[in-house]
Amino acid sequence: MQHLDELDRRIIAVLRGDGRAPVAKIASMLQVSRATVQARLDRLLDTGMILGFTVRVQEPGGAESLRAVMMIEVAGRSTSAIIRRLRSFPEIRALHTTNGGWDLVAEIVAEGLQGFDRVLREIRAIEGILNSETSILLSSA
Repeated sequence: MQHLDELDRRIIAVLRGDGRAPVAKIASMLQVSRATVQARLDRLLDTGMILGFTVRVQEPGGAESLRAVMMIEVAGRSTSAIIRRLRSFPEIRALHTTNGGWDLVAEIVAEGLQGFDRVLREIRAIEGILNSETSILLSSA
């Protein structure tokens, strides 16, 4: 893995806040030349340190949506079948396998408290799910 210096980290931090920030604006913010920022960006992209740029969108429903992370423990060798079943839930925006005390981590977005409660009940009723723990996300930094 490539070594990142302080300027690389500062450029990445600016881009995390605004992935569309023009090179000239980044240079001005960091008090370095535009050519320096462009050279650093080119190197970070060429070496794969920066994989690409993305867009963050507001979730449908805005203030009425509830976002949560659910850790799931799976029985025996049923993980593949449970993953297939969980992928059918439109409220599950991302699903991750993991190690440690939990087998899966699901990122959930549901409309309102009733919708959220329904999704949790349906997930917990899936055969092969032994245990779960859910944390509602209050804000994102």
